[in-house]
Amino acid sequence: MSLFTQSNNAPGLFISFEGIDGAGKSTHIQAFADELVKKYPKHEIVLTREPGGTALGEKLREILLHHPMHLETEALLMFAARREHLATVIEPALAEGKILISDRFTDASFAYQGGGRGLDLAKLYELEVWVQMRLANNDSGDGAGKRYVLQPDLTFLFDLPSETAESRRSAARDPDKFEQLNTDFFEKVRLEYLRRAQDDAARFHLIDASQSKEVIWKILQEAISNI
Repeated sequence: MSLFTQSNNAPGLFISFEGIDGAGKSTHIQAFADELVKKYPKHEIVLTREPGGTALGEKLREILLHHPMHLETEALLMFAARREHLATVIEPALAEGKILISDRFTDASFAYQGGGRGLDLAKLYELEVWVQMRLANNDSGDGAGKRYVLQPDLTFLFDLPSETAESRRSAARDPDKFEQLNTDFFEKVRLEYLRRAQDDAARFHLIDASQSKEVIWKILQEAISNI
C-alpha cells in the first residue's frame, strides 16, 4: 500500500524533508535519494533545496541566511525564491515524471517566519495561495478546471525537542543567522511544524528524530518500500 496519496496534477512525485535545524534531516536525504535511484532506475531523481535550487535561489539563500532584514522582507524573498524554484525546477521535473526530493518547502516558511519569527500566518497563507495555486487539467470538458495549492505528495517531518537540537547545532562550524537563534525560537518553529502536520496528516510522515541514525534509516527504508 502506498505511503502517500498523490495530490498534484502531474505524473511525477514530490517529496520534501522538513525539521528544525539540528533535527538531522540533511543527514539522511542523500541516502534516501540514492535508495530511490536503486528502486526506480528508469526514473530520474532530482535532489534540490530551499531556499535555493536555482541560480537565483542560491543567491537569495546567501542573502536570507546571512543578512539581517525586516521580517516581511524575509518572507517575501523566501516566496520569491520558491516561485523561481517552482517554475524552473519543481514543476518541469514533475511534468516529466521525475521524483523530486526537496530539502524544505513551504512548511518551513510557516515554521520559521510564522512560528519562530511571529509573522501573521494569514499573510503566509496569502503568499502560499498566490505562489502555489494551480489549475488542474479539466477532465469533464466543461471549462471549469479544479484549483489546488501545489504541495509535496509526501513530507517527512523530523521532530526533535529544541534542547536536543541545540546541542547538535553547537557543532556547526559556521552557523547561519537562524542557527544562532535560541531554544525558545526553535521550540516555536517546532510547534508550528507540528501544527502543519496535524492539519495535513495525510501528507506528513512524522519521524522521532531523537532516535539513532540507524533506527531512522530503517524507518526511511520502510517508507521507500511503500512508495
